[in-house]
Amino acid sequence: MKRLVLVFIASLFIFSCNKKEEVKIEEKTTAKKEKQFEMYEMSEMAALMEQMYVDNQRLKERIKKGDTIGKFPSHFMKIHSAVMTDKQENDAFFKEQAANFIKAQELIYKDPANAKEHYNNGVDACLKCHEVKCGGPIPRIKKLYIE
Repeated sequence: MKRLVLVFIASLFIFSCNKKEEVKIEEKTTAKKEKQFEMYEMSEMAALMEQMYVDNQRLKERIKKGDTIGKFPSHFMKIHSAVMTDKQENDAFFKEQAANFIKAQELIYKDPANAKEHYNNGVDACLKCHEVKCGGPIPRIKKLYIE
């Protein structure tokens, strides 16, 4: 009888410990899942720059193939008003570089005979700004050059 009671108490103890461990593991897994699903929201400027990158990739291919250039994308002008991740970054330097970029981009469409030169000047304008402001996309921007 004593053995039976002792086995019963021991089994209760073992099973109760296992349940606590399962709960702890479940809590850790839930906490990890919650952290993993935090969504990054791009600023208006970051989204615009992503779109400009895609537009310039397409433009690069058209220039290389000798296709028609088309019209200047009007949404590029939002570079002057788009909200940045860090609003303090929208300073005089950025405004000057943005204006240089827009001038170079507009020249591609106004002077398609020299589109390659104007296009690469636009890429230069991107790099000059990103070398000072946000260096992360520099390797990606360099891939836009037309050799």
